[in-house]
Amino acid sequence: MTHPLVKIISRKMIKPSSPTPHHQRNLQLSFLDQLLPPTLYPSIIFFYSSPTSDPASTVSESLHASLSKSLVLFYPLAGRLKTAASVHCNDEGAHFLEARVNCQLSDLLKVPEHKLLNNLIPDLFNCGGIAVAASPIHKIGDAGAYYKFIQTWAAIHRGESDQLVLPEFNGASVLPPRELSLPNNLGLIPNQKLTTRTFVFDVTKIASLKAKIGGTHVELVSAIILRSALAASHKSKPETTSSTNVLSQIVSFRNRIVPAVAPNVMGNWFWSVQVVFKQNETELQESVAKMRKGVTDFYKEKADRFKGQDGFRVVSESLRERGEFFKSTKGCINLYRGTSLCKLPVYEIDFGWRKPTWVTSQSNHKNLFLLIDTKHGDGIEVWVTLDEEEMAIFESEEELLSFACANPSAIVNHQSHSRM
Repeated sequence: MTHPLVKIISRKMIKPSSPTPHHQRNLQLSFLDQLLPPTLYPSIIFFYSSPTSDPASTVSESLHASLSKSLVLFYPLAGRLKTAASVHCNDEGAHFLEARVNCQLSDLLKVPEHKLLNNLIPDLFNCGGIAVAASPIHKIGDAGAYYKFIQTWAAIHRGESDQLVLPEFNGASVLPPRELSLPNNLGLIPNQKLTTRTFVFDVTKIASLKAKIGGTHVELVSAIILRSALAASHKSKPETTSSTNVLSQIVSFRNRIVPAVAPNVMGNWFWSVQVVFKQNETELQESVAKMRKGVTDFYKEKADRFKGQDGFRVVSESLRERGEFFKSTKGCINLYRGTSLCKLPVYEIDFGWRKPTWVTSQSNHKNLFLLIDTKHGDGIEVWVTLDEEEMAIFESEEELLSFACANPSAIVNHQSHSRM
């Protein structure tokens, strides 16, 4: 449902500016791409304050034209899924939705409203600010591939496409798809009554914690989020609290395959590493150690095997082990999923309106949290989606608030280094 402040102006289909060659019309996806369900469309929203004095129609036309040129290079995005493992690159086009928001961009950034953010793909604000977002199907690429597409679109829009590194769609040559049926449930639960909140962690406080117990900033923030979420779940529904908790960490292995997968190669090059915690195993130091061990073991034992025939075996083994574990628990677990976009230079995306004022994402899946660096690199912003009752408790957890600011102003977060 559209937010009352948002008015849809147009819906268009943007086709590539030149036809896809016949030999590129049928794209085989990799085995990992094949496993992803066709219903995942992640998005990141880029906010630009007063980007241009041009009228809205001119901005819209320039975005249309640059997207059309970008789709020549990213031709699968203008096609349609043919099977779970193939795309018909038929130049049917990409959906382009334009809307106007009846408020000032500065007002939205002061107190970001999550329900409104879900409608911003893309939008023009009364003040001339603009929000641009893209939601490509996940089966065609991971966060790195998605970033490459946005980076290319922005470069073409600002007229600086001479030195672009062209994308390659050759994942199937590394890990070919298979003719078989495998479970593709990622544990993402679209749910009834969910709430999403933003939390910004102060990196100086996280650095102090790191000096005491070790771990990376991402691991420490994830451990604090998990510990607070589990406490909120127990307080909200103590009678149904499970003794087994699972954190599914998204781990990229682009650089762990030999030879490494280049940044311009599209496709999905990640795996979810499951870390199991018992109810009494949520001390921060212990949680961080378990996360670190899970990722380290994955890199040592599996990461370089995601190719060729061995790739099929390691995926099959991992899925079988995961299935047996969930069967043994009879579904009585708390499952959380964490993913990080930290170190991805999203604040470098420039459409010709200078760098974005704020970059964020949106979620509609239960027990999901996403980490992203703040604009100046002095914090980590986390989007957390939980059951409404649990969120009411979670956002008041003392330990969480000792490291993070809840639902802060985006203007304060990204225009000043002093937030807390």
